[in-house]
Amino acid sequence: MNDVASIIPIVLLVLAFVLLVVRPARARRREFESLQGTLEVGQRVMLASGIFGELVTIDDDTVGLRVAPETVITVNRHAVSRVIPPAQDLQTGTDG
Repeated sequence: MNDVASIIPIVLLVLAFVLLVVRPARARRREFESLQGTLEVGQRVMLASGIFGELVTIDDDTVGLRVAPETVITVNRHAVSRVIPPAQDLQTGTDG
């Protein structure tokens, strides 16, 4: 019985680690992979560095991002961190 009691804290630490670290990391990874799979030309996106632009080309490893008229930069596809919603929600600044 004494051996089982000494193992319980270790088991609880491993369980807590799985619940607090591993599961959320897996969820974030799935969300990121979903985002990468739904990228389309014409979408407004934000890079991890905070640069905003419109997708003009999408390849396996890179994307072309229009950041200004006639200015297209090529960046790693994994740098795209989120898709920006349509401009109508951003311009009004209100919900309704």
